[in-house]
This record gives sequence, C-alpha cells and structure tokens, in this order.
Amino acid sequence: MSLYRRLAPLLLALIVAACGFELRSAPKVPPEMARTYIATDERHSLFYRQFRRALENAGAQVVDSAAEATAEFAILTDVTGQRVLSVSARNVPREYEVYYTIYYTARDGEQVLLEPQLQTLTRDYTWNETEVLGKAREEELMREAIVNDLVRIVLIQLSAIEPQPVPAAPTADE
Repeated sequence: MSLYRRLAPLLLALIVAACGFELRSAPKVPPEMARTYIATDERHSLFYRQFRRALENAGAQVVDSAAEATAEFAILTDVTGQRVLSVSARNVPREYEVYYTIYYTARDGEQVLLEPQLQTLTRDYTWNETEVLGKAREEELMREAIVNDLVRIVLIQLSAIEPQPVPAAPTADE
C-alpha cells in the first residue's frame, strides 16, 4: 500500500479538525426543565409520545402532575390531517398533502421560558387507487417523519433557552 493511501485518512481528519467541524450533539433542555410536566388534552397523539421520549432522552424527567414539576410544557394544539392538492379530469384525487400542526409554550412557574409558538409542517404525495395499501403506509411514514422533524425543532428551541440567574438573597444591610 502506498504512503499516500495510508496518510490520506490522517490528512482528512486533520483538515476536518482544523476547520472547527463538530458533530451536532443531542439537544439538552435547560435546568429549569429538569422535571417537566407536559400539559395536553391529546396524551395519545403521535407528537406527544415522540416528544415525551425525546424530552427524556434530552435529560429531563417527565412527571405526571404539575405539582411535581419544575416546568410545564403546554401543547395547546395538536392537529394532523390531509388535504387534496389536485384532482384528475374525472375529479379523482391525484395528490394529497399531509400536515401536522402544533401550538405550544413552556413555563417555569410564572416565568415564560418559551413564548407560544405555532409550527406546521407538510409533505405531499401522489395517490394511485391501485396501490391503496402502499399509499396508506406511505402516508403513515410521512406523518411520522413530520412529527420527528417537529420534535427536533421544539427541542432545538428549548435547548436555546438561556438559564435564568438565581436572584441573590437580601442581606442584612438592605
């Protein structure tokens, strides 16, 4: 094996390290969200299940009541569905759009950690009545991909929250 072939991986590693390249690590939640309660009416939704799992993987403990929590993540809206985008000359749907919308906020007691946010992601797919089972599975996979993207967006927003300084206790001089 030539000297160049042996040195090429080492040279590539040095170049990548020198430019400051760093793999993105998993988002971490702020310390205020160490024990988080997720307030929602949709405890069986795909977003809730994926978000709860991701929050736990990010280092937070998800608790079952607001009294036990240090922070509350409120899912105000959790809606998914599909819309017809186009139809054929015979008025048969040919293209659909799958959408998922969430509206949420995060609080630490009375302090707002994250202002109310609205996120909607969509994907579209073509429909063929001869491939009903395959297209149904395609829609299901698209919805899961959308939710994974939404969870990632929310976690990145939460990880960007700056920890709040603890106010100093008053001294006897004050």
